[in-house]
Amino acid sequence: MMTDAQLAAHLAHHAGEILLEVRRANVFTGKALGLAGDQTANQFLVRAIREQRPDDGVLSEEEKDNFERLGHSRVWIIDPVDGTREYGEERSDWAVHVGLAIDGVATVGAVALPGLGVVLRTDQPQQLPPAAARPRMLVSRTRPAAEAVAVAKALDAELVAMGSAGAKAMAVVRGEAEIYLHTGGQFEWDSCAPVAVAAAHGLHVSRVDGSPLIYNQSDTYMPDLLICRPEWAERVLGEVARITP
Repeated sequence: MMTDAQLAAHLAHHAGEILLEVRRANVFTGKALGLAGDQTANQFLVRAIREQRPDDGVLSEEEKDNFERLGHSRVWIIDPVDGTREYGEERSDWAVHVGLAIDGVATVGAVALPGLGVVLRTDQPQQLPPAAARPRMLVSRTRPAAEAVAVAKALDAELVAMGSAGAKAMAVVRGEAEIYLHTGGQFEWDSCAPVAVAAAHGLHVSRVDGSPLIYNQSDTYMPDLLICRPEWAERVLGEVARITP
């Protein structure tokens, strides 16, 4: 029997392969492609999790929320396609998230970056690459948050625009940036797996006020998060506190 981490990585990888195959079929384009990919990957992931871990709860972006999950200490939180727009536009900055929250903590997970042929996972952490002398801060390529832009200016950080939340979080893990600060609001499935993987790699993960990220809540909305190199956490949190009314 696979461990939780092995299962997460296995499912994220195969969901990514399914999504690439849907895209290669050339039946759908744009938003229709994104919808087809979401539905196909979600069906695979949810069915597999319920078969392999029947006693656990499940929360998926693409499923109607079943509040029965609130009675479980172990809840799989998944996003079949994080970055549907990027997937539909045939870009590479999208991801598949398979995370497991245990007692509200993002504990186990895998993030597949199918466009890059990469799966990052909690049970195989790698040493962080050397940091850049000038910090690089990841922001949305379509709607960068004003707070992130202000903090970047205060830190003299280089802004790096990228698509999905998972792609941005994994860019910090992969040494392509030092800071991912998000204040525009997300949902639990947007960050559970990336936060678990980032923490396993030794990165700082928290709300922007420094408090813990808590999962499997009745309200799945999460206002903000910070994933960054440990050496930048105190400075970033301080700048956020300074500019926040």
